[in-house]
Amino acid sequence: MIRLSDIPTTPPPDLDKKTARKETKKRAKKIGELQRMLYAQRKYSLLVVLQGMDASGKDGAVRNVFRYCTHDGVDVYAFKKPTEEELAHDFLWRVHKQVPAKGQIRIFNRSHYEDILIQRVHGWIDEARVQARMRAINAFERLLQEDNDTVVLKFYLHISKEQQEIELRQRMEEPDKFWKHNPNDWKEREYWDDYMRCYEDAINWSDIPWTIVPVDKRWYRDYVISQKVLDALESLPLAWPPLEK
Repeated sequence: MIRLSDIPTTPPPDLDKKTARKETKKRAKKIGELQRMLYAQRKYSLLVVLQGMDASGKDGAVRNVFRYCTHDGVDVYAFKKPTEEELAHDFLWRVHKQVPAKGQIRIFNRSHYEDILIQRVHGWIDEARVQARMRAINAFERLLQEDNDTVVLKFYLHISKEQQEIELRQRMEEPDKFWKHNPNDWKEREYWDDYMRCYEDAINWSDIPWTIVPVDKRWYRDYVISQKVLDALESLPLAWPPLEK
């Protein structure tokens, strides 16, 4: 049973920042090489799910871990408030359309888990619906892995409440971050304990395990995620396609 309060949001004290950044850059270059092979072979795909509280660093993780990948093989999709059309369908309808095709890496900036997080926190769905959706999510993710050779990596970006306040205030004080400021982020922060409970349930109820990524120091976030992504790509039997004659 994972309890987020038992997991540090900071790096281990014996890890040097300079060394970690150097290693992250090395891994990112290797990820770029393997991504091109993945794209050329078009046999496997990779779905990367990034979940976390506001200001936990989802955008930065994408920039730094996938910086050496080609644009035609990597896409990011940010799930926003559902449209009227999306609400008229089952909650996974809009998600299934965004999963990666063979050869692709697709990154979800937030994901299908929003439908058992924010909706649960605010009481927009009851507990029976939460359980039903969790079963559907597990079946959905198994389908991707077992039927379409899609590796599913899920990362919870674990930020402390104190660090989140720092990050949110920077969005109000630093001109290059004004565009990120959203007053609603402060309102959602009031439900912190409820979100932690719902995140813990989502993590513990998942068939495909999550990686809990401490993100109070952004360099360590990149260090952890880059290793998991590289391990996933290296585990696949990737090869350059042979010359067609």
